[in-house]
Amino acid sequence: MEKLPKAGLIAIIAVVLLVIIVLKSSVVIESGQAGVLFRTLDNGVDRENTYGEGFHIIAPWNDMIIYPVRQLSVSDKMRVLSVNGLEVTVDGTVWYQPEYNKLPYLHQEKGREYESQILAPAISAAARSVVGRYTPEQLYSSKRDVIQNEILDEVQRELSAQYIQVNRVLVEDVTLPPKIKSAIERKLEQEQEALEYEFRLARATKEAERQKIDAEGKAVANKILSASLTDKILMEKGIEATLKLAESNNSKVVVVGGGNGGLPIILGNQ
Repeated sequence: MEKLPKAGLIAIIAVVLLVIIVLKSSVVIESGQAGVLFRTLDNGVDRENTYGEGFHIIAPWNDMIIYPVRQLSVSDKMRVLSVNGLEVTVDGTVWYQPEYNKLPYLHQEKGREYESQILAPAISAAARSVVGRYTPEQLYSSKRDVIQNEILDEVQRELSAQYIQVNRVLVEDVTLPPKIKSAIERKLEQEQEALEYEFRLARATKEAERQKIDAEGKAVANKILSASLTDKILMEKGIEATLKLAESNNSKVVVVGGGNGGLPIILGNQ
């Protein structure tokens, strides 16, 4: 009678241990994640394999460290100096993700805090390096796309051997000291006014040139016409015009040779 409770207790203990082993040995990696296996009784991190999504069975004394591997983002406001030493604030976002096939190396060499330990300092250094090449006016007006690309190039170069893939850098805002911003806006406004004045002046100049060319063309045409109108041609044109008038119903009598230069005279009903 005493052996039955002991056998039952042993069975219960065995079942509990089995459940613990199964739970400890079972790992589910969710979508957008990957795992790094740490072999406690072997050589530590399994550097040869990155474990993908799904269900995995591991030895209960080993450990699976899970990382997000889909694209992530980090945003920050950085105070940096322009080329002339003025402080500006750059508000930016970086899209990044760990290199999937190098995830074991990232875990072993950089650790789970790689974003704050590796990525953030690289972004800050790149931003300072790039922004330091430009004046506040360039940063405020026309260089944002260029700055984005240059920071991306700097970060990618810095992290090329750090097992981190940087996909894009977005510069969302560049904040200048209020006095500098006002001065730049006034200068830009004055430049626009100057451009508008130059445009109006150029348009007026072109219109004056057009009128001059038109007048010169008419003068040349009149000169050619005057040179070609001899007395005989004028008389012939006058006769033609008189004959056309004579065909009118209102004309009654045509006196040939009665007008100036021998042109016909048309006498009407009156």
